[in-house]
Amino acid sequence: MKEMIVTPNDDLQKILDSVGEGTRLHLTQGEYRQKIEINVPGIELIGAGAENTGIVYGDYANKLDEAGKEYVTFRTYTVAVCADNVKMRGLTVKNDALSPEIKGQEVALTVYGNEFSAEDCRFVSTQDTLFCGPLPPDLIRRYDGFLKDKLRAEGYQKQIFRNCEIVGTVDFIFGCGDALFDRCRIISAFDVRGTGYVCAPAHAEGQNIGFVFYQCDFDHTDGVAKDSIYLARPWRDYGKASFIDCRYGEHIIAGGFDKCNDTARDKTARFCECGTDRSGRVPWSGKLSEEEKIRLLDHFL
Repeated sequence: MKEMIVTPNDDLQKILDSVGEGTRLHLTQGEYRQKIEINVPGIELIGAGAENTGIVYGDYANKLDEAGKEYVTFRTYTVAVCADNVKMRGLTVKNDALSPEIKGQEVALTVYGNEFSAEDCRFVSTQDTLFCGPLPPDLIRRYDGFLKDKLRAEGYQKQIFRNCEIVGTVDFIFGCGDALFDRCRIISAFDVRGTGYVCAPAHAEGQNIGFVFYQCDFDHTDGVAKDSIYLARPWRDYGKASFIDCRYGEHIIAGGFDKCNDTARDKTARFCECGTDRSGRVPWSGKLSEEEKIRLLDHFL
């Protein structure tokens, strides 16, 4: 594997566009103030620790582009992974636009790739921090001719996040990919709107894995009120999320889950837990069997 040293003074996007498949880039300490796309398979981005190395940008959904069109959620990413077998370790990806109640969604990391993995990383924003692609089919059609084709990529996409911190306010883990969050710290940040939602899955009915949170800690920053955060709400019918042996702070609402506005998605959403007290949970959520727990975790081995 070819290895390269990159510094904050370098043009990271130019380097990513010039290297071959399977290159490992070591990002030295500092802030890389740049919006980037990773289009080459097998790239590895290795930072000097999430507290020391950060890729930061500040786009937001209500921002207007050169043609006077709003960015919408899916162009606001700081980093977009548009290739398979990409790995990240020891770095932070951040969208620092802030004020989502005014500016709209603000994505830090977008992943449109299979076999993506992140370890010991931080993903920080407010609303819609982490997008686990692909898009729901209706949005793939809606944004034809507006989003780049690689941002509308279809097909199976599996992603793994290990020992990561993910920070946000509303729907801050969302999408249609199969994603494992293994021993991650999921942090709800303060939002002036009060109520927050950790994840917003949009999996199709035929997908039987979805988002899997395994031994994760659900924490919060200062100012987040008790009983103000839902674990999940379905972004589309049949959204699937499983919570296995997780620990929840007092900011998590007893009911756990929301049906999403005035929809009837409580009739199709697939939200389940095991290894925790489910007292007070909404009746349309479920309890995972030991066999189902093993099946979900084995999928990511």
